[in-house]
Amino acid sequence: MAARQGTSRGFKRTSQLLEGQIRQVGESRGFAVSRLLTHWPEIVGADTAASARPVDVKYNRQGFGATLTLLTTGANAPMLEMQKEKLREKVNAVYGYNAIARIRITQTAATGFSEGRVAFAHRPKPKDTAPDPVIEGQARAAAEGAQDETLRAALERLGKNVLSKAKR
Repeated sequence: MAARQGTSRGFKRTSQLLEGQIRQVGESRGFAVSRLLTHWPEIVGADTAASARPVDVKYNRQGFGATLTLLTTGANAPMLEMQKEKLREKVNAVYGYNAIARIRITQTAATGFSEGRVAFAHRPKPKDTAPDPVIEGQARAAAEGAQDETLRAALERLGKNVLSKAKR
């Protein structure tokens, strides 16, 4: 039986190309598992990830558990302080063993350290704008041939969305 031929034709995934560099940078900061950095929102949840970032992992001389340092703003520090044990459990689940013994919370300004310049601000919400009458007319004209009223309305909405995104 012949060996199976690869279908990638010499191409690699971006994650494979960057994996070594990400691991090297992560290990220089003490992150033995770079997944802690790359999947932080999935590990601790979107709310916690919006207010805290992992900065450093320091291992003790005796090797009994490490200390994870989290960067947060002053207002969020008390909330994180109350969640330390749950955060530690979630992070240790990523490592697969009890790697993190302590979590240290570092408070900073909203823009973070000068090195990383981590911003904790939420993404700006899109502004509600009035629909463009030209786009509405084009969408209405495109959906004009539909016999069913609900289908016509759905096609108009689709047309408005497509045309307005193309304009942006």
